[in-house]
Amino acid sequence: MTTLWDTTGTEVVKALGEARRTAGAMVSGLALTLVVVADEKKVAEAEVAAVRAASAHPCRVLIVVRRQIDSEQPRLDAEISVGGRLGPGEAVVMRMYGRLALHAESVVLPLLAPDVPVLTWWHGDAPKKIAHDPLGVFADRRVTDAAQAPDPIAALRIRATDFAPGDTDLAWTRTTPWRSVLAGAYDNIAVRTVAARIGAEAGNPSAWLIAGWLKGRLGVEAELVTTSGPGITEVYLRLEDDSELSINRPDGHSAVLHRTGVQDRRLPLHRRDIGDQLAEELRRLDPDQPYARALSAATGITELENRPAGRQHEWMEPALANGAS
Repeated sequence: MTTLWDTTGTEVVKALGEARRTAGAMVSGLALTLVVVADEKKVAEAEVAAVRAASAHPCRVLIVVRRQIDSEQPRLDAEISVGGRLGPGEAVVMRMYGRLALHAESVVLPLLAPDVPVLTWWHGDAPKKIAHDPLGVFADRRVTDAAQAPDPIAALRIRATDFAPGDTDLAWTRTTPWRSVLAGAYDNIAVRTVAARIGAEAGNPSAWLIAGWLKGRLGVEAELVTTSGPGITEVYLRLEDDSELSINRPDGHSAVLHRTGVQDRRLPLHRRDIGDQLAEELRRLDPDQPYARALSAATGITELENRPAGRQHEWMEPALANGAS
């Protein structure tokens, strides 16, 4: 681990290069650059998740912590690790003070691994408009998490309003196990679905996205029912022949699949940690069209898939910048 206090971007680049030469072959084969934006109080959690994801997908992890943007003196502190505390790969944790925090790209851009995609993940409340954050503008994929917003459902509408191909949200990633089980259950069903119900804790954005997915795929409006949670606890579907299909998750590890006339089955349906969710997103670097369709159906904001993929940076004054603290 190399720690640099009150340093410059040039010194960070030099220190990373030296650490890579010391590590030798350990750092070969980088598949992408993962840029993580996190508040100080969430840095430790973000580090654990990023290391977990990077263990499955060799990447350079760049963690940006914006602090005290109203400070009169810009400052940069950095921790550089290659095969150390932050896992077997390359990682740089940068704490930025003053107006440097609003120009984080000036430090991050020279640190991007060459000729590989870039994924930016906001671990916390993301910008209302991603174009206000240059760390999102230069990324090929952008990952937010509506569940961490003060109002998750309002956050979904913000994500739809601001959507561009390449965006996705961990609230959608959390639906993957449910969608997999549901898709498998429909393999031998030829009749139309006429009603749907989703049970989840109040304000759960994943439940809203499941409802949007069902609406887009089956043409049925799902009723959202509040339960004690955690997360989604049930998906119930009624078919036009009056048969029923349901998935109930009584705990965080497994679910019971029920279908009329068929013996109930217990299936694995684990609640995954953020590191596993992020690892799933690192596996997919093309635009997430199923997410776009589900988000569109859930929020009523149409034509998301047809929007242009590119973004242009739009400057926003520090006092108004969302997510910089």
